[in-house]
Amino acid sequence: MTREAPSFAIVQSCILPLDLHYRIEQHQWVCVEADGTVTLGYTDVAQTVAGRILHVTFRPTGRHYAHDATVAVVESAKWLGAYRTPVSGLLLETNAALLEDPELVNRSPYRRGWLVRLQPDDLEHDLADLLTGHEAIGAYDAFMSRRGLDDCVHCAGYELP
Repeated sequence: MTREAPSFAIVQSCILPLDLHYRIEQHQWVCVEADGTVTLGYTDVAQTVAGRILHVTFRPTGRHYAHDATVAVVESAKWLGAYRTPVSGLLLETNAALLEDPELVNRSPYRRGWLVRLQPDDLEHDLADLLTGHEAIGAYDAFMSRRGLDDCVHCAGYELP
């Protein structure tokens, strides 16, 4: 029987899909979709560090947001902060499910807990600042060690990518 290798790596019990692009210090991921749009979200590490997500608000769709502009504000039991986009572009969609169930970010950070979708201006330029694959995994492992970040905590119902 042939088994496929998992499409994610585990770093200190944190799940990190290999096919995403990461802005490690901000705990963000970028998924390039087949139609050229991008989906953005927080990593497994982010949901652990933040704790239980209590509330998410979004900036208006249909507007252009520059690199590092705030596109969402996320409030958790431990933290309140802006989600600053690692990709400039037109904000196409926000994850309305998070308005009713913000804990999707905790339970499903890579699937149902995504934050926003954009039509990027210059994706090649923006991706140049991000890491992917095993390079990202190694950098995340080193970052977590330097910062003394503990293992990830997965709540009941956690969904693998």
